[in-house]
Amino acid sequence: QVQLVESGGGLVQAGGPLRLPCASSGRTFSDFAMGWFRQVPGKEREFVGVISRSGDSRRYVDSVKGRFTISRDNAKNTVFLQMNSLKPEDTAVYYCAARNLAMATREYEYDYWGQGTQVTVSS
Repeated sequence: QVQLVESGGGLVQAGGPLRLPCASSGRTFSDFAMGWFRQVPGKEREFVGVISRSGDSRRYVDSVKGRFTISRDNAKNTVFLQMNSLKPEDTAVYYCAARNLAMATREYEYDYWGQGTQVTVSS
């Protein structure tokens, strides 16, 4: 089992930054690719980005490329989503997720999920 806990959400003005940590416990953190997703009410959960187990490979959805960066610290069992130049359309609940071994972009491919943290971007 893997337990994931996101934090760092809140209210931020458009154009500002926000950093979301996601702490992992349970199984060996470096065994898992780590993804970030987001969801707004009435819509499906959307893939944001993913980082490989070692941290040397990343993928992002086009809408966040150049603004969001995923990193991880395997010694501290934590993955981060650094969000810069935030826009009102980035407002959502953000979730981190763990997938055993390889990176993936689809929700159903992930094995473990955090509870989510709300990010609200004001215009």
